[in-house]
Amino acid sequence: MNTVGKILKEARINQGVTLSNLEDTTKIKKDFIIKIEDEDWDNLPEFPVVSGFVKNIANALDLSVDNVNAILRRDYPPKKLRINPKPDISSKFVWSPKLTFAIGVSALALIVLGYLGIQYKKFATPPELLINSPRENQIFVGNTVKVSGMTTTDVVLTINNQPITLDQDGAFATDLEITKETKTLTFKAVSRSGKVTEKSINISVE
Repeated sequence: MNTVGKILKEARINQGVTLSNLEDTTKIKKDFIIKIEDEDWDNLPEFPVVSGFVKNIANALDLSVDNVNAILRRDYPPKKLRINPKPDISSKFVWSPKLTFAIGVSALALIVLGYLGIQYKKFATPPELLINSPRENQIFVGNTVKVSGMTTTDVVLTINNQPITLDQDGAFATDLEITKETKTLTFKAVSRSGKVTEKSINISVE
């Protein structure tokens, strides 16, 4: 049975047309012409491209283009489409409403947990207490002493058991009554959780 490859090759040889001559005439590379004559379909392009080559070669060899193309359709084997049964889609990132919701919930949870952590630390930690004045062993003349400093907000501050008013930032500054018998000023800050910070300053009153 004549095949398309045999028909083209025999016609070329009978007409004394070399592969180089046919390449020049058809502008088809010699390697493709050889593969068509050898019917090496696996190493040739898809059918539409091969059909165009065959028609061009048949026309150059004065063969019936329709007949040669019909034989090609008969001889050209159908190529199986290679399909990956498990396509790799792991690298393809898709933003979805579920992802947006999950990120939003996670961010909100982190904010809430962070806030609760800060509040717990403030609740469980003794309050800060910074004394600006008086200084240790400072000498005073008269019956009042200027006391000032900073502590944690929302604490109860007393100096020698006298309550001291704090501003909104936890700062305090006031004149405290003293006598010649006053030797020590005891600062005591008590938080809402009952944590206590206590400091003492020794002074002399003349």
